[in-house]
Amino acid sequence: MLFRSLINNWVINNTYSYIYDDWSLLPDNDVGLVLGTSNRTRGGAPNPQFYGRVHAAAQLYQLGKIKRIIVSGANPDSTYNEPRAMRRELVKSGVPPAAIYMDFAGFRTFDSVARAQVVFGLDKVTIITQRYHAYRAVFVAKKLHMQVAAYAAPSDDIGPFTRTMVREMLARVRVVLD
Repeated sequence: MLFRSLINNWVINNTYSYIYDDWSLLPDNDVGLVLGTSNRTRGGAPNPQFYGRVHAAAQLYQLGKIKRIIVSGANPDSTYNEPRAMRRELVKSGVPPAAIYMDFAGFRTFDSVARAQVVFGLDKVTIITQRYHAYRAVFVAKKLHMQVAAYAAPSDDIGPFTRTMVREMLARVRVVLD
């Protein structure tokens, strides 16, 4: 338990200064990377994490903070496709389809960030996700020597002992081991 706590604190302490809550302070960038999540909760309701990320990306695009958007996520079968769902919602929000690129192999945060560098040729990126998730994504980008900033998309208040936060704490340990 102490080991997990130390790693979590290390990841957060090494990344918090790269995460912005205020779009006006966020550095401009050519590309925003939206990290995938389901558009529905386990109970079938609209997922506030999904809509927070997509609407934040649309807002940053409309404000000129980013010029293009990569939506990265999983698509294990024909009934579940995170990149297509994100693209559809971005277009509804006014982002031109030509400005949106889909990465269908973003099965994990590590994959999404690494693929932004290797497949899409980026050395600089703005990551768009919730704050709790941004720590891990920024950590990966920094380890890959990318210039990174992250925008903390709005979300419902997530308590420290929820399934999401427990999963995130374990994922931070895994990303350090990766």
